[in-house]
Amino acid sequence: MSNRYRSSALAVIVCILMIASLPVSALTGSHADSAAAAKTASSAVSDEGISQAAAADGAYHFGFRKGRGGQPASIDDEGFKPILQKHAAIFRGASAASPDAKELYLTFDNGYENGYTPAILDTLKEKKVPAIFFLTGHYVLSKPELVKRMATEGHLIGNHSWSHPDMTQVTNEKIREELAKVKTAVVELTGQKEMAFVRPPRGIFNERVLRVCAEEGYSNVFWSIAYKDWDPNEQRGADYAYRQVMAQLHPGAVILLHSVSRDNTQALGRIIDDARKQGYEFKSLDAIATRTY
Repeated sequence: MSNRYRSSALAVIVCILMIASLPVSALTGSHADSAAAAKTASSAVSDEGISQAAAADGAYHFGFRKGRGGQPASIDDEGFKPILQKHAAIFRGASAASPDAKELYLTFDNGYENGYTPAILDTLKEKKVPAIFFLTGHYVLSKPELVKRMATEGHLIGNHSWSHPDMTQVTNEKIREELAKVKTAVVELTGQKEMAFVRPPRGIFNERVLRVCAEEGYSNVFWSIAYKDWDPNEQRGADYAYRQVMAQLHPGAVILLHSVSRDNTQALGRIIDDARKQGYEFKSLDAIATRTY
């Protein structure tokens, strides 16, 4: 065999070995939230709850193994559990009362308004349930009256960044700027000076992102209940939303819902009522005293 053919064969073998060594996410691509990307929307989770690591820079796309039958969700096999623990990020939680208490923490991502947030707020007010709304800069600028209403009715407002970037791809200074702009705008609207919680856009993060956010005084908030709810063009009905959430209930769950979902809006009251029938209590996210993983 000539040297030229030996070199070609060797190159083919090297390519095969390189492909075999790549993580699944590098071959299949991370979960693509097309609706969110188009309209500066909110965090995403694959319907199966599988995390995907970006091979190039060690970034993670948050995911989890769904809980069933009252058992908690798990991130034991996702690869990022140690850095969540290191930076005291929130995955599941409990108030000071008991680490095993049947408590639920309701969170909404508001990247843009799709006409449903007023009805969501109506339901929360009627049921006397606290929530936190993670807002982008676009949302704050475009829906100031709803932002004011959230604060007036006693809900927390969380930071979801100004422009919804992949924070693993921007500088530390840019991360700080993204957070500061949202906080400043919310303070100007509501007078609410405290903003203690952040949710990384699209659930994409690495240790640097968690560290910088923590240095700015934020607790990074993820979730332990979610389903594919963020695409307005793929709504499957209120019963579907109800079943998806109720099947995953577990003590200390942080529930992620997207406010753009018609199904979530229509199912919310029933979810609250039936979770309470099972002995669950809805708590404000700032009541978490113990973080569990």
